[in-house]
Amino acid sequence: MEITNVSEYEAIAKEKLPKMVYDYYASGAEDQWTLKENRNAFSRILFRPRVLVDVSNIDVTTSVLGFKISMPIMIAPTAMLKMAHPEGECATARAASAAGTIMTLSSWGTSSVEEVAATGPGIRFFQLYVFKDRNVVTQLVRRAERSGFKAIALTVDTPRLGRRESDIKNRFVLPPHLTLKNFEGLDLGQMERTADSGLASYVASQVDRSLNWKDVKWLQTITQLPILVKGVLTAEDAKIAIQAGAAGIIVSNHGARQLDYVPATITALEEVVQAVRGQIPVFVDGGVRRGTDVFKALALGATGVFIGRPVVFSLAADGEAGVRKVLQMLRDEFELTMVLSGCRTLKEITRHHIKTEWDPPRLAPSQGKDMEHLFHERHCMFVRVRPKAASN
Repeated sequence: MEITNVSEYEAIAKEKLPKMVYDYYASGAEDQWTLKENRNAFSRILFRPRVLVDVSNIDVTTSVLGFKISMPIMIAPTAMLKMAHPEGECATARAASAAGTIMTLSSWGTSSVEEVAATGPGIRFFQLYVFKDRNVVTQLVRRAERSGFKAIALTVDTPRLGRRESDIKNRFVLPPHLTLKNFEGLDLGQMERTADSGLASYVASQVDRSLNWKDVKWLQTITQLPILVKGVLTAEDAKIAIQAGAAGIIVSNHGARQLDYVPATITALEEVVQAVRGQIPVFVDGGVRRGTDVFKALALGATGVFIGRPVVFSLAADGEAGVRKVLQMLRDEFELTMVLSGCRTLKEITRHHIKTEWDPPRLAPSQGKDMEHLFHERHCMFVRVRPKAASN
């Protein structure tokens, strides 16, 4: 079958993967409203394309934390990728490097930071959960530094795991032939089978619920790497993140796997961007399946997007080649969207190229009439008195 878009990989992955594994990757929290909304919200943002622009040369390259990458599309951290494919995180790292973009390795990877580094050159970030044992955190960060990782993506929305009912029904546990490789030798690598979700029990026993903004400052005392705060959805937290010294923000609802009925990330993005006022870069993940989605995110002020499930499903379907194809398809679609919108560089993508449901009504600048005047005019049209009927 010829794959023509990113979403087609999910059906293939569903056929190939054991039910417990597919459900773990595909499901969201509770009613899964936010899971659906992460996608649906993109469909309610429409384009305002500009025409007769010379689009013979298009440049989709960008810079993230000073690192030049081929496109504003990067790979989000996803746990336990060897459940999807035997080469897991290493295949993903090679695909990202070949595409000239950034891969983020999960703390809960089934390949270690050293194994990923050994796949060859590439720009890589390390996603961090803060464990109760801070010595473990320090060791992890130092290993990431030594392995050449360029930033820490601190996940801040997971003091406990969200209620993922598929995992409870399936009694999810990491398959016995796999371990969380970054924790081998630390008595943290094994996940026990429990009466509900083994992962939820693991998180409850290991992850530090007391994590707070002071710990972002603490992290800066143990590493020189820039820290991205991943999991911000509000202007209030965006402002605190800047005060705490964050190098960037990733607007994320954890793939709709934590608190259900939070807004789609693309809906929350603009509030965060406006609060940040250009002081640090803002990124977004969640629901990106098309190059058009990437354009919409950039029009709302994002510096770039991170993709998660498209990587997992393409990896399950076709290994490294699948991930390469996903990255290429998204890049091609994004470039086409730029051409058809009249944008030649990322800087030319502006808020004026889209319209959202929360936009105020647009008035042409030449009208020079305020809304009250316009309303009055329209109102008068409907209340004009009809002429009297001619008398006999």
